[in-house]
Amino acid sequence: MTATAPKPGGKPTSADAVPLLSVDDLRIRFRTEDGVVKAVDGLSFTVDRGRTLGIVGESGSGKSVTNLALLGLHNPARTTIEGRARFDGVDLLGASQKVLRDLRGRRMSMVFQDPLTALSPYYSIGEQIAETYRRHTGADRKKARLRAVDMLDRVGIPHAVRRVDDYPHQFSGGMRQRAMIAMALVCDPDLLIADEPTTALDVTVQAQILDLLAELQRELGTAIILVTHDLGVIEDTADEVLVMYAGRCVERGTTDEVLTTPQHPYTWGLLSSMPRLTSDVDEPLRPVPGSPPSLLNPPSGCPFHPRCVHAIDTCRSERPALARPEGLPGAGSGVSACHLDADARLRARGLPVVQHSQGAAS
Repeated sequence: MTATAPKPGGKPTSADAVPLLSVDDLRIRFRTEDGVVKAVDGLSFTVDRGRTLGIVGESGSGKSVTNLALLGLHNPARTTIEGRARFDGVDLLGASQKVLRDLRGRRMSMVFQDPLTALSPYYSIGEQIAETYRRHTGADRKKARLRAVDMLDRVGIPHAVRRVDDYPHQFSGGMRQRAMIAMALVCDPDLLIADEPTTALDVTVQAQILDLLAELQRELGTAIILVTHDLGVIEDTADEVLVMYAGRCVERGTTDEVLTTPQHPYTWGLLSSMPRLTSDVDEPLRPVPGSPPSLLNPPSGCPFHPRCVHAIDTCRSERPALARPEGLPGAGSGVSACHLDADARLRARGLPVVQHSQGAAS
């Protein structure tokens, strides 16, 4: 993909000390007949230009809800959003719908989880991609159509010149997903939010899509938020990982720190449920016990304590703060929200405590 001229009204994409996206103490509540759902509860993170943040966690942990809030796509009649979210100097939570419409598709794009409901059945695939390009660049119909064909070809749609006039129901599930990705990338956005972008794709096309995202990032400095359940994809693509549980961040750090020296029991559980090439073929996977809590009435203290075999009394009464673990080998600069001390975490991971003591003494 060739680099384009700066977008109309856009700011330069050169590296800057200030994060492209900064989210601080984000809280999202939904009013329902059964009560108030605390979907996101005090979430903070940043995303730098040219970097990829991977967000992982079970379904219902608040991953998609967070990203929809950043784009202003929640129904304000039943949603309460508090906190701060700034995108390149723009206050996203306080911005008008006009400002958000100008940002969406041009500088911020999202690959939605379900392309069948995200795509309109009344317009062809090509028309929907071209409309986004025309609105934000001022291109004429001919140029926009050529751009749509090019993007469909780049995401692996065979015979793109012919298929550009097909409707969503004429595409398979995987092809619809690729069309959604083409639409999200058509204006070369500064921030791409990819919500399970490779779920419906086979491994060959999945690799092609991930390579395309990496190419976009290299050439344009695009920041990417990647929401996925596939920790293998996270390992290959993300620079940093944010682990969510019950609307909160329970661990955050570099990909290497989180995947090789995880510090939170929930992260241990996620990694233990993955098959590994080095494991015995007969060794069973170890899923996280229990089910995610109801966000209508989340547990007191640490929300993970009802499912945590390592929980102590403090976990049941006090909410742990995100902090950098002290005295743990390989902990790095990452943070986690857990009451267990260094020795307890080492024992839980099957590491000798003496190793911690020697590391602390040195």
